[in-house]
Amino acid sequence: MLAFYNGEFIESTEKIVSLEDRGYLFGDGVYEVVRIYNGKPFMLEEHLERLKNSAEALHIPMPYSDEEFKQYIAEGLNRLNESNVDIYMQITRGSAPRNHVFDKDIQPVTAMIFRKSKKIADDIRENGGSVLLREDQRWANCYIKSLNLLPNILAKNEAAEKGCYEAIFYKDNVVTEGSASNIFVVKNNELYTTPLHKGILPGITRIAVLKVAKELNIIIHEEFFTPHFLKEADECFVTSTTSEVLPITIVEGEKISNGKVGELTKNIYEGFKELTKK
Repeated sequence: MLAFYNGEFIESTEKIVSLEDRGYLFGDGVYEVVRIYNGKPFMLEEHLERLKNSAEALHIPMPYSDEEFKQYIAEGLNRLNESNVDIYMQITRGSAPRNHVFDKDIQPVTAMIFRKSKKIADDIRENGGSVLLREDQRWANCYIKSLNLLPNILAKNEAAEKGCYEAIFYKDNVVTEGSASNIFVVKNNELYTTPLHKGILPGITRIAVLKVAKELNIIIHEEFFTPHFLKEADECFVTSTTSEVLPITIVEGEKISNGKVGELTKNIYEGFKELTKK
């Protein structure tokens, strides 16, 4: 593992975060997770754009340009000397005496953690994972990738305790997304996913999947659907940087269709893996 803090690469064990950092006190900050495949950052431009959008929404100035971030990432990868890496990027508003009202002159704090990518267990990849459904109790601006993740954490941990891979949120009888993923369902060989709005994260892997689906001439519906529609789907999968395209075969203890990973899901995953090689 390798760490970066405000322009310097440091030992990951160094204790340098201020107790008055607003990220520590309030969760006042934003983050991204970028995956590196065979030494190449995947969709880095899109990740940096989303990072900027999240920071702008919270009125946090960007501490570095895209080119500076790219240079630091390249240096970090060179230092770590691993081919497949996950990079956690975080920007907090900065350090100041605790106050809900923030000083506009605070200097943002940037941190990155470089860590070898973890592979999803073969059993889940091949046979699919299970999910539970939970009411979406998060705030209204989930399009911002902020550090405030308590509802996500509680739902994800409940899922893990019950042997599930993910928790899928719904609100007003409409499926929104997973605690750490976007969700797709397949019905009659057509693809459905929740449309972008302020209540979900504009996933980067979601962008890649829609690109692959178009290349495969799959009909795409970006529209709202119910938990019942999800349970009655022919196939289902969730997407994220670390999960990639992960099949879901069980919802609330009940099999989706025949309980096996569907062909369309397999084809999209293969197309996604090809994208990561470019």
